[in-house]
Amino acid sequence: MASLRAFMETVRGRLMKYVYRYYERKLLAEVKRGRMPEHVGLILDGNRRWAMEVGLTSEKGHEYGFEKLKEVLKWCWELGIHVVTIYALSTENLQRDKREVENLLGLAKKGFSEVLSSPEIHRYRVRVKAIGRLDLLDEDLRRLITQVEKSTEKYSDNRIYVAIAYGGRTEIVDATKRIIRSVLSGELRVEEIDENTFSKYLYTDGDKDPDLIIRTSGEER
Repeated sequence: MASLRAFMETVRGRLMKYVYRYYERKLLAEVKRGRMPEHVGLILDGNRRWAMEVGLTSEKGHEYGFEKLKEVLKWCWELGIHVVTIYALSTENLQRDKREVENLLGLAKKGFSEVLSSPEIHRYRVRVKAIGRLDLLDEDLRRLITQVEKSTEKYSDNRIYVAIAYGGRTEIVDATKRIIRSVLSGELRVEEIDENTFSKYLYTDGDKDPDLIIRTSGEER
């Protein structure tokens, strides 16, 4: 029985490798169509569906996805893509089954922990910043995020934004509140508010929007 499980794991691992080779080719094809994108957004979805299709648990699917994400980030840096936003966990995701949410948050902790000791982060001089409603996360994860942000804050060659407990509408609401506070304090005049000003109040602090969005599920929307 143990040998059968080992065989199935080997088969699934190879299948995952071929599936993601397709996405690697797709990324390169998109890049070669025109100028090199400066900012790529990665929407991490489809892991549960893929896991169900190959007979794995959703937890194992998320783990495979996490390992592949690290490879994709390296591709981006080697291609000269300097800004990557990882849409890792939405506020809606936090409403999923408790066990799955705990697994996802556990992977987030693993990811941020690896950043602290990753030679790649320092080699490519990557600044890492978490964006979203971080107050919804547990204290241990928030403390870890603070450590990561502090340890990489001196880097500027490349940037990673990790969207966790993130929602697009929430970001707009938070940006609007920040603008209102700036107006009330006299730091900003109403006449100065335009698209460029608004973008500076978003979580990404004025970085341009992604030139290319990739869904790991392969869906096009």
